Amino acid sequence: EVQLQASGGGLVQAGGSLRLSCAASGFTFDDYAIGWFRQAPGKEREGVSCISSSYGSTYYADSVKGRFTISSDNAKNTVYLQMNSLKPEDTAVYYCAADVTNWGPSDLCRARAPYFGSWGQGTQVTVSS
Repeated sequence: EVQLQASGGGLVQAGGSLRLSCAASGFTFDDYAIGWFRQAPGKEREGVSCISSSYGSTYYADSVKGRFTISSDNAKNTVYLQMNSLKPEDTAVYYCAADVTNWGPSDLCRARAPYFGSWGQGTQVTVSS
C-alpha cells in the first residue's frame, strides 16, 4: 500500500522559511514521481514542485521558481520542499502525492494530481504579512 506522510507546516512571517517533508512507503521510492501541491481557500489546486529520481529532473511552478527547492533522500524515502522567501500568497494547505505510473515530474505537477497513485494528508502553511 502506497502511503505518504507530510509534515513541517506552520506559521511564519513573510520572508521566512519552512521545510516540508513527505515520508513515503509501500513502493519503490526512486522509481516514481513525487510532488508537492497546494490549495488555498477558494482557489484551484496547484502543482508546486515535483521530482523524479528515475527521470533525474524536477519541475517548479512559475510562482515558486527561485524560492522553493525540492529534493529527495532515497535512503530515507523522503522528499523535502525547502521554502524560502515566503509570501502571504504561499498560504495554503500543502499536500504531497506520488504517481506510480511512468509520469515524470512535469506530468505530475501540470496534471495537479497523480494519474494513478496516492495522496498524503495536508499540512497547513500560513505566511503572515
